[in-house]
Amino acid sequence: MSTNLVIVESPTKAKTISRFLGKEFEVLSSYGHVRDLPKSKLGVDVEHDFAPQYVVPLKAKKVVAVLKAAAAKAKAVYFATDEDREGEAISWHLVALLKTNQEKIKRIAFHEITEEAIKEALAHPRQLDQNLVDAQQARRILDRLVGYELSPFLWKKVAKGLSAGRVQSVAVRLIVEREREITAFQAQEYWTIAGQFKHLADTFTAQLIKLEGQVLEKFSLSSAKQAETSVAKLEQATGWQVMKLETKPGKRQAPPPYTTSTLQQDANRILGFSAKQTMMLAQKLYEGVDLSEGAVGLITYMRTDSTNLAEKFLHEAQVYIKETWGPDYARGPRRFATKNKNAQEAHEAIRPTEARRSPENLKDQLEPGLWKLYNLIWRRTLASQLPEALFDNTTLEIADATKQNIFRTSGSRLTFDGFLKVALEKRQDELLPELTLNDDVTLQQLTPEQHFTEAAARYSEATLVKALESYGIGRPSTYAPTISTIIERGYVERVEKRLRPTDLATVVNDVLVEHFPEVVDYEFTARIEEQLDNIAGGAAQWVPLVRGFYQPFKGHLNVKYDEVSKKEITETATKEICEKCGSPMVIKLGRFGKFLACSNYPDCRNTKHLNGNGEIETPEATDEKCPDCGAAMVVKRGRFGKFLACSKYPECKGVKRIVKTTGVKCPECKQGDIVERRSKRGRNFYSCSRYPECKFALWSKPTGEICPKCQSLLVYGAKNTIRCSNKECDYKKEVSD
Repeated sequence: MSTNLVIVESPTKAKTISRFLGKEFEVLSSYGHVRDLPKSKLGVDVEHDFAPQYVVPLKAKKVVAVLKAAAAKAKAVYFATDEDREGEAISWHLVALLKTNQEKIKRIAFHEITEEAIKEALAHPRQLDQNLVDAQQARRILDRLVGYELSPFLWKKVAKGLSAGRVQSVAVRLIVEREREITAFQAQEYWTIAGQFKHLADTFTAQLIKLEGQVLEKFSLSSAKQAETSVAKLEQATGWQVMKLETKPGKRQAPPPYTTSTLQQDANRILGFSAKQTMMLAQKLYEGVDLSEGAVGLITYMRTDSTNLAEKFLHEAQVYIKETWGPDYARGPRRFATKNKNAQEAHEAIRPTEARRSPENLKDQLEPGLWKLYNLIWRRTLASQLPEALFDNTTLEIADATKQNIFRTSGSRLTFDGFLKVALEKRQDELLPELTLNDDVTLQQLTPEQHFTEAAARYSEATLVKALESYGIGRPSTYAPTISTIIERGYVERVEKRLRPTDLATVVNDVLVEHFPEVVDYEFTARIEEQLDNIAGGAAQWVPLVRGFYQPFKGHLNVKYDEVSKKEITETATKEICEKCGSPMVIKLGRFGKFLACSNYPDCRNTKHLNGNGEIETPEATDEKCPDCGAAMVVKRGRFGKFLACSKYPECKGVKRIVKTTGVKCPECKQGDIVERRSKRGRNFYSCSRYPECKFALWSKPTGEICPKCQSLLVYGAKNTIRCSNKECDYKKEVSD
């Protein structure tokens, strides 16, 4: 008996959907894209309307064969990929490969993976949206043309292995320009004066706002001498009284539910998650998590720029709020206008699939990361449906007898918590003493305080996403991969949770800004995004957009190959002289940053590593002996980090890897030690020193202790915890700092 075939892009999604469908449905996964442009060549026919040349990647061929066989036997084929450009394109590629009869093709879409949503989608299938497909193709082809045409230029003129991208290069420009702002910033000094006052048994502090009748601006007191003079004058003043006491009601509205951008920002700011980590966890919550009731999709689709909420959810939320917190908190649904003009209002904000499924009831069933993100989403969504928080805000001014010297302070008291009942933020009242107008107060102490203006902070992942969104650059699906790409390709590094550009990023950015300004222009890139949105909406065609970009870009690129000199970009003269041949040394830029090299290359290959301050890094002496000649070894730095090298180099070329041991014996072979290593992707891990004879490995650092429950090694976990390395064991304990 033939069945209906449902194709999704993820096996987890397939598992969750299968719960809601009967035996007449078979649910299979495509495991993502099944066709793409080839990696080995451009794959775009620029002479014939930029026709893409799609191929089936090797890893997808077996999956395609399985899907073809299932589609041939099926009564109908339902393409249930995500309802965005990427999901529509996956379905379009599947239709082309499976060669299914047109009458069997049914496209279904939904924003949440729940039984009701799936059955509603099956009851109302639609046609493939070619406009969404064309918008995705246009983006893919534009990015391929920029990457495959501009990257070779950077290889030839800067360093091998570099890459450029239509959105990634603009993100790098933002980070480089912020770094230059910080470097060029000159701090400006200013002073404030705080007064400590007493009334009866109460003391409070207020800030000086007027001195001898003059209102103090930020830089009115710009030196210690001015501050000291001001304090001396104030010490002579008498008759301090309450001059102004005013209490006004205030209120704060709840923020709207999450979009992709705001979720990534808050997950980074509150939870410390990277954009990539946030989207991976959100994908799991959307596609389905195993709970006691089975696989359940816990949130709606996580790539969205809409703040809209379904009417059904709004009603359910109000019922839950009234039952849980009472009628004072259930004052009717709140609807939010989406600020992004290109947002699709048919889509929803990121929300829990059920208002009643509180995080507290899931804490024992979800992994910590999944629970933290779900808790964030659930609280933000429910908070958006609660009334505003109400405050009494009090302003208090203290003046001397002349009324020419005035101090001010303020306080607030929460009178109704409203949305703060469920929001994650913690708030404490800032209470002032019980005072009335004209009450006498005593000035007990004056405290001058020095301040300096501060430069703008480096971008965090959260603030970079916010900046990209404000410029209109990228879309919900592109923020996380863009940030991951610029980090993985060595343009940006994380320093104390902030993004700092490398030397390479600065040079590449300057080349692009000078010679290809259109590629990294903020407004130009935003216009491209708008044009892609127009294509998705059916208001424009994709070929004219690509042609309008490519033809001037290609002509400009050809000119620059002749105009630009690699030496001018990558070499800087110095006064340093090569001790081996007497030639001048120059600062060069390579794939892994700046270094000092002999100008007589290739006849002389003398090089020296430069530290972060551009100074020659002196090799660090060690007690290690060279395995080849017995001479002392020194610490040097190479493309993969620090290593031990013979001090007699180049006569002796002996080298050794620097091994960081944990002092913990390998529990598997009982012979080797657990040592720290680094993966090809730059992630630290811990494995047996006898590798490859023993292949025991851990991602987390072992403590050396044994789990009391299962006898496996304990490892250091997040936020001052120690946990068992055995994934099937739930042992965990907190440790003090």
